[in-house]
Amino acid sequence: MDKADLAWVSVSTLLVLLMATPGLALFYGGLVRAKNVLSVLIQVLSTFALALILWFIYGYSLTFTSGNAVFGGFARLLFSGMQDLAAGKFELAGSIPELSFASFQATFAGITCALIVGGFAERVRYSAVLLFTLIWMTLAYIPIAHMVWGPGGWLLERGALDFAGGTVVHINAGVAGLVAAIVLGPRKGFGTENMAPANLSLAIIGASLLWVGWFGFNAGSALAANEIAALAFFNTVIATAGAILSWLLLEWKHKGKPSLLGAISGAVAGLVGVTPAAGLVGPGGALIIGIAAGAACLWGVNGLKRRLGADDSLDVFGIHGLGGMVGALLTGVFNAKPLGGPGLDSLTAVPYQVWLQLEGVLITLLWSASAAVIACFIADKICGMRVDADIERQGLDIPSHGESAYQR
Repeated sequence: MDKADLAWVSVSTLLVLLMATPGLALFYGGLVRAKNVLSVLIQVLSTFALALILWFIYGYSLTFTSGNAVFGGFARLLFSGMQDLAAGKFELAGSIPELSFASFQATFAGITCALIVGGFAERVRYSAVLLFTLIWMTLAYIPIAHMVWGPGGWLLERGALDFAGGTVVHINAGVAGLVAAIVLGPRKGFGTENMAPANLSLAIIGASLLWVGWFGFNAGSALAANEIAALAFFNTVIATAGAILSWLLLEWKHKGKPSLLGAISGAVAGLVGVTPAAGLVGPGGALIIGIAAGAACLWGVNGLKRRLGADDSLDVFGIHGLGGMVGALLTGVFNAKPLGGPGLDSLTAVPYQVWLQLEGVLITLLWSASAAVIACFIADKICGMRVDADIERQGLDIPSHGESAYQR
């Protein structure tokens, strides 16, 4: 065991926890209307907690133990076999205790499930959120994570690259959020009423905490205090900066004014875009990925959203889904050594690697969408996914939770 590696992964686990709560919770809470702030906060916190428990019971085992190309096995149910406390012995995952690795990955599962909340915010029943999360995590997150990162995983064996979760986390969650938004239908008054964010000051605090926490997400995925962690760390800085300016300048040109909402959306777009690439490309490649992700996601939450006609409340697909796709595909390009990356030896290998990246994107899209449809169907049959129209107009905070984020 390497104590420096253990310390870094432990800190990174805390940073990813910071991303979810308070980071994502405050980001989402600031973007919804005042009458729904508390409902989104509790949905983020609850889905994150539920995913952690499912990960402990069976998620980790089915993801990171040997099984088949889609699912792992049952050797680590309830984290069994990782430690013998009486003898003071711990199994290692590389240079850190396997328990630390499993804890780190637990936060990935948690924040992926919490991200989906933004797709159906302001109109979904709380019990349905929990049931949807249980089903979707089992049917989508676990198999996709095993395929990309687990021993013998289908996409891993094919050679697809995903350093910290472009497919596993962002495309996976983005597609699920979009499908749920389509199944539920638009919010009452969508397209005709003012649905401006309740508190952009709250949202920028959340976005800033996301950026800070993302260093654990990306640099922590090196699983060691080494040069790859340093590369991923800086790439997370430069890609995000590029995406912020990319979004703002394009917004300024086409809408006449740069907005704070655009700046924080651009930041998240850059963070999403660099996630699959963080330790697999050079800083120049990371900057280009950030700029491209900012531009693509600006189109995703405007032009693409209008074409799809879906009320993806907080643009989970437009930012996480589309940004993840941009990052995943460009990882296959800038991984090449002639372009500053640490991987492919020549540019002639780039087209095939991009094809492998595209395979991973398409498989994740289809798999996650199918799982989300099943999860929505079951949750609707058992709980009724959508709240009553009167409750939706009143806001979910008081009817669903008996309290409000703001006292009037």
